[in-house]
Amino acid sequence: MYLKRPAGGLAFCLFYLASNFTNKYVLSVLQFTYPTLFQGWQTLVGGLLLHISWKLGWVEINLCSRSEILSWLPASVLFVGIIYAGSRALSRLPIPVFLTVHNAAEVITCGFQKFVQKEQASHLKVCSVLFLLAAAVCLPFCDTQFDPNGYLWALIHLICVGAYKVFHKLWKPGSLSDLDQQYINYVFSVVLLASASHPAGDLFSALDFPFLYFYRFHSSCCASGLLGFFLMLHAVKLKSSTTSGQYAAWSFLAKILHFMQDCLKISAHPAWKNCAATSQNPGIERENCVLDPSGLCWQELFVAPM
Repeated sequence: MYLKRPAGGLAFCLFYLASNFTNKYVLSVLQFTYPTLFQGWQTLVGGLLLHISWKLGWVEINLCSRSEILSWLPASVLFVGIIYAGSRALSRLPIPVFLTVHNAAEVITCGFQKFVQKEQASHLKVCSVLFLLAAAVCLPFCDTQFDPNGYLWALIHLICVGAYKVFHKLWKPGSLSDLDQQYINYVFSVVLLASASHPAGDLFSALDFPFLYFYRFHSSCCASGLLGFFLMLHAVKLKSSTTSGQYAAWSFLAKILHFMQDCLKISAHPAWKNCAATSQNPGIERENCVLDPSGLCWQELFVAPM
């Protein structure tokens, strides 16, 4: 058991890094900013793979009670808000900024436990939550490339994450396991996002996407769907095989590694910073260059459509 837990935690961190990096690549580098389609694709792949795993007997899913399924639908609505707003925010903000705002969702859950449920919290936890809140509040004032729309979507994402966690604490789980809940989330998300793609204008706007026929776009979308599914699966397994404190530690480690990865990516390519000026001057011609919202320029990613 000692070997299995570190292996499961390291696998979780690996899929966390790969999944978020792939999503950032599609949203910011390729600039595929059609969240109803992108998130709909990810949830469709995740739902299909989870359904296949269920039918093959690899995972156990029990959806017997219709009343419990209906009682979980409010959480599924919040889940759609999480992935939709997160997609919007991640397409505009650098990963460290997004993670800082995302982590501030703990303020909502901690505040609910302390002031509504009257639960006692340790001074260390209160201080850590206040630190997260201060970091998120001060961040927009220190951001030299402040994007109001990006921060607005990040705030919506934060609220949805906090509300989802609060609902999960209040909801009487009954017989629905974590995989049951995720299966319902997937099905509901696919239906809602597919029906919203046309009113939102994403369905036909995506036809003008410049990299629609590039193999990099196709492979990145396939990778995002697969990595998202394996991340969810390893998160559920890790949560069930460890204590809440150990799971929180692994999750924290994954975010720290992700932050370090993004910082190393920036420092390792200082030449990219020279392209930041082109984002402020639309008159400058950019060849074979796709701008990232963080101000970096990812050069020569595409030579010819495949």
